[in-house]
Amino acid sequence: MSPLVVLGAGPIGAATAQQAALTAVAPRVRIVDPSADVARGIALDICQSGAVTGTSTLVEGGGDEGAVIGASVIVVADRYGAPGEWTGDDALLLVSRLRSLNPRALVVCAGAAQGAVVERLVLERGADRARVAGSAPEALRQALTALAALEAGIAPGEVALSVVGRPPKDVFVSWEGASIGGSRASDVLSPPTLGRLDRQTPYLWPPGPLSLGAAAARVARLAMTRAPGQVSLFVVPPSEDGGAVRGAVLPAVIADGRVIPRRPALSPRDQVRFEQATGRA
Repeated sequence: MSPLVVLGAGPIGAATAQQAALTAVAPRVRIVDPSADVARGIALDICQSGAVTGTSTLVEGGGDEGAVIGASVIVVADRYGAPGEWTGDDALLLVSRLRSLNPRALVVCAGAAQGAVVERLVLERGADRARVAGSAPEALRQALTALAALEAGIAPGEVALSVVGRPPKDVFVSWEGASIGGSRASDVLSPPTLGRLDRQTPYLWPPGPLSLGAAAARVARLAMTRAPGQVSLFVVPPSEDGGAVRGAVLPAVIADGRVIPRRPALSPRDQVRFEQATGRA
Protein backbone atom coordinates (compact mmCIF):
# COMPACT_ATOMS: atom_id res chain seq x y z
CA MET A 1 0.00 0.00 0.00
CA SER A 2 1.25 3.50 -0.82
CA PRO A 3 2.14 5.94 2.00
CA LEU A 4 -0.06 8.75 3.26
CA VAL A 5 1.64 12.13 2.95
CA VAL A 6 0.68 15.01 5.27
CA LEU A 7 1.86 18.46 4.20
CA GLY A 8 2.39 20.51 7.33
CA ALA A 9 3.62 19.93 10.89
CA GLY A 10 1.24 22.44 12.49
CA PRO A 11 -1.52 21.39 14.90
CA ILE A 12 -3.81 20.09 12.12
CA GLY A 13 -1.02 18.21 10.34
CA ALA A 14 0.23 16.64 13.56
CA ALA A 15 -3.31 15.60 14.52
CA THR A 16 -3.88 14.10 11.07
CA ALA A 17 -0.68 12.07 11.21
CA GLN A 18 -1.39 10.85 14.74
CA GLN A 19 -4.96 9.83 13.94
CA ALA A 20 -3.84 8.14 10.72
CA ALA A 21 -1.29 6.13 12.71
CA LEU A 22 -3.82 5.19 15.39
CA THR A 23 -6.35 3.95 12.85
CA ALA A 24 -3.77 2.24 10.60
CA VAL A 25 -4.80 4.23 7.54
CA ALA A 26 -1.52 3.30 5.84
CA PRO A 27 1.57 1.31 6.83
CA ARG A 28 3.65 4.47 6.47
CA VAL A 29 2.84 8.15 7.09
CA ARG A 30 5.13 10.94 5.95
CA ILE A 31 4.99 14.44 7.46
CA VAL A 32 6.49 17.16 5.25
CA ASP A 33 7.07 20.71 6.47
CA PRO A 34 9.46 23.58 5.67
CA SER A 35 10.62 23.15 9.28
CA ALA A 36 11.98 19.67 8.60
CA ASP A 37 13.36 19.12 12.12
CA VAL A 38 9.95 19.80 13.63
CA ALA A 39 8.36 17.31 11.24
CA ARG A 40 10.95 14.70 12.23
CA GLY A 41 10.33 15.39 15.92
CA ILE A 42 6.56 14.96 15.61
CA ALA A 43 7.06 11.75 13.63
CA LEU A 44 9.40 10.43 16.32
CA ASP A 45 6.90 11.26 19.07
CA ILE A 46 4.12 9.39 17.26
CA CYS A 47 6.35 6.36 16.64
CA GLN A 48 7.53 6.21 20.25
CA SER A 49 3.96 6.42 21.52
CA GLY A 50 3.12 3.31 19.50
CA ALA A 51 4.08 1.08 22.42
CA VAL A 52 1.26 2.69 24.43
CA THR A 53 -1.32 3.18 21.67
CA GLY A 54 -0.70 -0.21 20.07
CA THR A 55 0.07 1.04 16.58
CA SER A 56 2.91 -0.17 14.38
CA THR A 57 2.56 2.49 11.66
CA LEU A 58 5.90 3.89 10.55
CA VAL A 59 5.79 7.69 10.71
CA GLU A 60 8.57 9.71 9.05
CA GLY A 61 9.22 13.43 8.87
CA GLY A 62 11.21 15.73 6.59
CA GLY A 63 11.14 18.77 4.36
CA ASP A 64 11.25 17.29 0.85
CA GLU A 65 8.04 17.74 -1.16
CA GLY A 66 9.23 14.91 -3.39
CA ALA A 67 7.90 12.57 -0.70
CA VAL A 68 4.48 12.88 -2.37
CA ILE A 69 5.68 10.81 -5.34
CA GLY A 70 3.87 7.47 -5.22
CA ALA A 71 1.31 8.55 -2.60
CA SER A 72 -2.36 7.89 -3.34
CA VAL A 73 -3.56 10.54 -0.85
CA ILE A 74 -1.94 13.88 0.02
CA VAL A 75 -3.33 15.86 2.96
CA VAL A 76 -2.60 19.60 2.81
CA ALA A 77 -2.81 20.88 6.38
CA ASP A 78 -0.92 23.69 8.14
CA ARG A 79 2.70 24.73 8.47
CA TYR A 80 4.52 24.79 11.76
CA GLY A 81 4.62 28.30 13.23
CA ALA A 82 2.83 31.53 12.45
CA PRO A 83 1.78 31.01 8.80
CA GLY A 84 -0.59 28.18 9.76
CA GLU A 85 -2.88 26.82 7.05
CA TRP A 86 -1.83 27.10 3.44
CA THR A 87 -4.28 29.55 1.87
CA GLY A 88 -4.49 31.94 -1.08
CA ASP A 89 -1.80 31.99 -3.75
CA ASP A 90 0.65 30.10 -1.50
CA ALA A 91 -1.74 27.16 -1.40
CA LEU A 92 -2.35 27.27 -5.17
CA LEU A 93 1.38 27.22 -5.87
CA LEU A 94 1.95 24.40 -3.38
CA VAL A 95 -0.78 22.15 -4.75
CA SER A 96 0.29 22.91 -8.34
CA ARG A 97 3.78 21.68 -7.46
CA LEU A 98 2.36 18.57 -5.81
CA ARG A 99 0.15 17.83 -8.82
CA SER A 100 3.15 18.08 -11.13
CA LEU A 101 4.95 15.50 -8.99
CA ASN A 102 1.91 13.23 -8.53
CA PRO A 103 -1.06 14.11 -10.76
CA ARG A 104 -3.14 11.06 -9.78
CA ALA A 105 -3.15 11.54 -6.02
CA LEU A 106 -6.28 12.62 -4.17
CA VAL A 107 -5.54 16.00 -2.55
CA VAL A 108 -7.42 16.53 0.73
CA CYS A 109 -7.35 20.08 2.08
CA ALA A 110 -7.76 19.68 5.84
CA GLY A 111 -7.97 23.30 7.02
CA ALA A 112 -11.17 25.16 7.82
CA ALA A 113 -10.06 28.09 5.64
CA GLN A 114 -9.15 25.98 2.61
CA GLY A 115 -12.54 25.73 0.91
CA ALA A 116 -11.56 28.68 -1.26
CA VAL A 117 -8.38 26.81 -2.20
CA VAL A 118 -10.41 23.86 -3.49
CA GLU A 119 -12.66 26.20 -5.45
CA ARG A 120 -9.80 28.13 -7.05
CA LEU A 121 -7.85 24.98 -7.90
CA VAL A 122 -10.76 23.67 -9.96
CA LEU A 123 -12.08 26.92 -11.44
CA GLU A 124 -8.78 28.75 -12.02
CA ARG A 125 -6.12 26.06 -12.29
CA GLY A 126 -8.11 23.34 -14.03
CA ALA A 127 -7.59 20.72 -11.33
CA ASP A 128 -9.61 17.52 -11.62
CA ARG A 129 -12.68 18.21 -9.45
CA ALA A 130 -12.78 14.53 -8.49
CA ARG A 131 -9.25 14.59 -7.06
CA VAL A 132 -9.37 17.60 -4.76
CA ALA A 133 -11.70 18.20 -1.81
CA GLY A 134 -11.86 19.90 1.58
CA SER A 135 -12.40 17.65 4.61
CA ALA A 136 -13.22 20.29 7.26
CA PRO A 137 -17.02 19.91 6.78
CA GLU A 138 -16.67 16.29 7.89
CA ALA A 139 -15.45 17.56 11.27
CA LEU A 140 -18.57 19.74 11.48
CA ARG A 141 -20.75 16.76 10.58
CA GLN A 142 -19.19 14.68 13.35
CA ALA A 143 -19.85 17.46 15.89
CA LEU A 144 -23.49 17.75 14.84
CA THR A 145 -23.83 13.97 14.94
CA ALA A 146 -22.67 14.00 18.55
CA LEU A 147 -25.12 16.78 19.45
CA ALA A 148 -28.04 15.03 17.76
CA ALA A 149 -27.15 11.79 19.55
CA LEU A 150 -27.05 13.64 22.87
CA GLU A 151 -30.49 15.12 22.23
CA ALA A 152 -31.89 11.71 21.30
CA GLY A 153 -30.13 9.85 24.12
CA ILE A 154 -28.49 7.27 21.86
CA ALA A 155 -24.99 6.45 20.59
CA PRO A 156 -23.53 8.65 17.81
CA GLY A 157 -23.13 5.54 15.66
CA GLU A 158 -26.92 5.36 15.36
CA VAL A 159 -27.14 8.85 13.82
CA ALA A 160 -26.75 9.39 10.08
CA LEU A 161 -26.81 12.96 8.79
CA SER A 162 -25.14 15.20 6.21
CA VAL A 163 -24.29 18.88 6.10
CA VAL A 164 -24.68 20.98 2.96
CA GLY A 165 -24.17 24.59 1.89
CA ARG A 166 -21.21 26.93 2.32
CA PRO A 167 -19.54 27.56 5.67
CA PRO A 168 -19.46 29.35 7.93
CA LYS A 169 -22.90 30.99 7.89
CA ASP A 170 -24.70 29.15 5.10
CA VAL A 171 -24.09 25.54 6.07
CA PHE A 172 -26.89 23.41 7.56
CA VAL A 173 -28.05 19.86 8.18
CA SER A 174 -30.28 18.18 5.64
CA TRP A 175 -32.73 16.86 8.22
CA GLU A 176 -35.02 15.56 5.47
CA GLY A 177 -32.56 12.75 4.76
CA ALA A 178 -31.19 12.29 8.29
CA SER A 179 -31.95 9.27 10.44
CA ILE A 180 -31.66 8.57 14.16
CA GLY A 181 -31.88 5.02 15.45
CA GLY A 182 -33.27 3.87 12.12
CA SER A 183 -36.12 6.40 12.15
CA ARG A 184 -36.47 9.75 10.46
CA ALA A 185 -34.76 12.47 12.47
CA SER A 186 -37.92 14.59 12.37
CA ASP A 187 -39.85 11.72 13.98
CA VAL A 188 -37.35 11.43 16.85
CA LEU A 189 -36.46 15.06 17.59
CA SER A 190 -39.05 17.78 18.02
CA PRO A 191 -39.16 20.81 15.69
CA PRO A 192 -37.85 23.12 18.47
CA THR A 193 -34.89 20.77 19.00
CA LEU A 194 -34.10 20.65 15.28
CA GLY A 195 -34.37 24.43 15.14
CA ARG A 196 -31.97 24.79 18.07
CA LEU A 197 -29.44 22.51 16.39
CA ASP A 198 -29.76 24.56 13.20
CA ARG A 199 -29.07 27.76 15.10
CA GLN A 200 -26.03 26.22 16.78
CA THR A 201 -24.45 25.06 13.51
CA PRO A 202 -22.69 28.31 12.48
CA TYR A 203 -21.14 28.57 15.95
CA LEU A 204 -19.48 25.17 15.56
CA TRP A 205 -17.32 26.59 12.75
CA PRO A 206 -14.36 26.47 12.54
CA PRO A 207 -13.70 23.06 14.12
CA GLY A 208 -10.58 22.69 16.25
CA PRO A 209 -7.29 21.14 15.04
CA LEU A 210 -7.94 17.72 16.57
CA SER A 211 -11.37 17.49 14.92
CA LEU A 212 -9.95 18.68 11.59
CA GLY A 213 -7.15 16.13 11.78
CA ALA A 214 -9.55 13.30 12.60
CA ALA A 215 -11.78 14.29 9.66
CA ALA A 216 -8.85 14.36 7.22
CA ALA A 217 -7.66 10.97 8.48
CA ARG A 218 -11.15 9.51 8.01
CA VAL A 219 -11.29 10.73 4.40
CA ALA A 220 -7.81 9.31 3.79
CA ARG A 221 -8.86 5.96 5.25
CA LEU A 222 -11.90 5.73 2.98
CA ALA A 223 -9.74 6.52 -0.04
CA MET A 224 -6.81 4.24 0.81
CA THR A 225 -8.66 1.20 2.17
CA ARG A 226 -11.67 1.46 -0.15
CA ALA A 227 -13.87 1.12 2.91
CA PRO A 228 -17.56 1.97 2.50
CA GLY A 229 -18.77 5.21 3.97
CA GLN A 230 -20.09 8.66 3.22
CA VAL A 231 -18.50 11.91 4.31
CA SER A 232 -19.34 15.61 4.00
CA LEU A 233 -16.76 17.40 1.86
CA PHE A 234 -16.20 20.80 0.29
CA VAL A 235 -16.23 20.09 -3.45
CA VAL A 236 -16.84 21.83 -6.75
CA PRO A 237 -19.65 19.72 -8.26
CA PRO A 238 -20.17 19.47 -12.00
CA SER A 239 -22.68 21.90 -13.46
CA GLU A 240 -26.11 20.46 -14.20
CA ASP A 241 -27.14 23.21 -16.62
CA GLY A 242 -23.85 24.42 -18.04
CA GLY A 243 -23.82 27.54 -15.86
CA ALA A 244 -21.22 28.76 -13.40
CA VAL A 245 -20.58 26.49 -10.44
CA ARG A 246 -19.42 27.46 -6.97
CA GLY A 247 -17.90 25.18 -4.40
CA ALA A 248 -20.26 23.69 -1.83
CA VAL A 249 -20.42 21.23 1.03
CA LEU A 250 -22.08 18.01 -0.11
CA PRO A 251 -22.18 14.38 1.02
CA ALA A 252 -19.76 12.30 -1.01
CA VAL A 253 -18.32 8.83 -1.41
CA ILE A 254 -14.80 7.98 -2.52
CA ALA A 255 -14.24 5.30 -5.14
CA ASP A 256 -10.91 4.47 -6.80
CA GLY A 257 -9.36 7.59 -5.34
CA ARG A 258 -12.03 9.87 -6.81
CA VAL A 259 -14.58 11.98 -4.95
CA ILE A 260 -18.16 11.44 -6.08
CA PRO A 261 -20.60 14.04 -4.66
CA ARG A 262 -24.15 12.96 -3.87
CA ARG A 263 -27.21 15.17 -4.09
CA PRO A 264 -28.99 14.86 -0.74
CA ALA A 265 -32.73 14.76 -0.25
CA LEU A 266 -33.75 18.34 0.54
CA SER A 267 -37.05 19.79 1.60
CA PRO A 268 -38.33 22.69 -0.54
CA ARG A 269 -37.16 25.12 2.17
CA ASP A 270 -33.68 23.53 2.32
CA GLN A 271 -33.44 23.50 -1.47
CA VAL A 272 -33.95 27.26 -1.48
CA ARG A 273 -31.36 27.66 1.29
CA PHE A 274 -28.87 25.57 -0.66
CA GLU A 275 -29.41 27.51 -3.89
CA GLN A 276 -29.02 30.82 -2.09
CA ALA A 277 -25.85 29.66 -0.34
CA THR A 278 -24.25 28.47 -3.57
CA GLY A 279 -25.41 31.33 -5.75
CA ARG A 280 -27.79 29.21 -7.82
CA ALA A 281 -30.98 31.02 -6.78
